[in-house]
Amino acid sequence: MHIHILGICGTFMGGLALLARELGHTVSGSDENVYPPMSTQLQEQGITLMQGYMAEHLKPEPDIVVIGNALSRGNLAVEAVLEQGLRYTSGAQWLLDYVLQDRWVLAVAGTHGKTSTASLLAWLLEDNKLSPGFLIGGIPGNFGVSARLGETPFFVVEADEYDTAFFDKRSKFVHYHPRTLILNNLEYDHADIFPDIEAIQTQFHHLLRTVPANGLVISHADDTYLEQTIKKGCWTPVEYFSGKQTKHWQAQPVSEDGLEFDVAFDSKKIATAKWSMLGEHNMQNALAAIAAARHVGVPAELSIESLSRFKGIKRRMEVRGVVNNITVYDDFAHHPTAIQLTLDGLRKHVGKKRIFAILEPRSNTMKMGVHKDTLAESLILADNVYLYQTENLGWDLAAEFKNNKNHVAQVFSSIQAIIDKVITEVKANDHIVIMSNGGFAGIHQKLLDALKDKFE
Repeated sequence: MHIHILGICGTFMGGLALLARELGHTVSGSDENVYPPMSTQLQEQGITLMQGYMAEHLKPEPDIVVIGNALSRGNLAVEAVLEQGLRYTSGAQWLLDYVLQDRWVLAVAGTHGKTSTASLLAWLLEDNKLSPGFLIGGIPGNFGVSARLGETPFFVVEADEYDTAFFDKRSKFVHYHPRTLILNNLEYDHADIFPDIEAIQTQFHHLLRTVPANGLVISHADDTYLEQTIKKGCWTPVEYFSGKQTKHWQAQPVSEDGLEFDVAFDSKKIATAKWSMLGEHNMQNALAAIAAARHVGVPAELSIESLSRFKGIKRRMEVRGVVNNITVYDDFAHHPTAIQLTLDGLRKHVGKKRIFAILEPRSNTMKMGVHKDTLAESLILADNVYLYQTENLGWDLAAEFKNNKNHVAQVFSSIQAIIDKVITEVKANDHIVIMSNGGFAGIHQKLLDALKDKFE
């Protein structure tokens, strides 16, 4: 079968392409934003990529067109699909129909930490001989790909609450029918499709309705919005996790930066974990993954030991390079909570060494200015802040940062201007965190090249 994917370079749709290819289908796809690591991953798998959305990309006529949720009516390719009467579906529905049927699905949902937790969970199963399938919105270092079919019934999926397609406005995750469900956290996000937090809670409750009574829900004990959602009705046993003394799963840091922490169940210590991931948030992600792995038969002691061999995820505090002892990180953080947690973990790790934060407010919610009142405070742990004011940003960064405590923030209208300024201020032992949920015009490598020109 020939499958053509519209929006193929998105992390989710790119993962679908890999699964379809592994199933033996011919796969092609179109996108207007092609950048690594997804484009590289697809090309390495022999998948044909086409730039832009054009009707001629649908010749010869594919057997089915999978349409990503970023595409809407008026798109030339979408209009061609409809006018020609081609068979089409959404990515989430295709995943259910062709991959998830008859699988034990372990889904990871929440506003933050989905990619990290799903990657952790897939690794805990893999390292303990369960060879799971997975579809993750990032590339785990232990696997090198974002998706695969696996060799057992177990399938780990990053369960996104964003809508499914222009013709299906339910959240993608209602299609997945999980038996094991992790609920990491719940905050207001995706303001382009959800009017308020209650609308997001409604979709999360739809997801809860799909989990069978012999399944398991694993939820963050300290999250009020999640608890409100569960109280609306839950027909499945619930296990809770937290850094506080609560029932079920607890994590307590041994080292302040979270590189070493104790894992307990019902206040009884199981073992001490030692690994390479920074911060309280990653400790919580690990707890949830350990609980989910135990549900499919992996003892917690073995999962804790497996954490030491976890290699992290691309674009999640990924070290892109070190020049003159200056470390440059690439991080996907784009919500104030995620930004604050990322910087908190790094600050506890590096102590008084300087942290430079470079941020592109790129998500739809950021562009709408929904988080502008909390963004400045989320960056307070950085010593120097550089903000990229894009043309399509609907609010003035400089005005919002003018009267806040984070007086070191500087606003720029070009990538090169940011690089030029950072180069004049950076010195040995500094840490530079670049944060965006897009390619950020390749600033990571451009900055590394500029550092090499100056210091080498």
